[in-house]
Amino acid sequence: EMSKQTIIFRITQDGIVEEQVEGVTGDVCQKLTEEIENALGDITRRIHKPEYYNKQTDVALQHNQNQN
Repeated sequence: EMSKQTIIFRITQDGIVEEQVEGVTGDVCQKLTEEIENALGDITRRIHKPEYYNKQTDVALQHNQNQN
């Protein structure tokens, strides 16, 4: 079952667009938002939430196997 994936945009009074992705782990958020970000222009900064560092289980297992 797919979890709900949400992209939240907040536009400040000075025109800065802030984007937040919920419901995904790893670098899926960047893949989801890549086209939107390209259309918006230059990114001034990117802040990764803790979920970014949570990889899919099979990737973590593969990583552990490679270390042995």
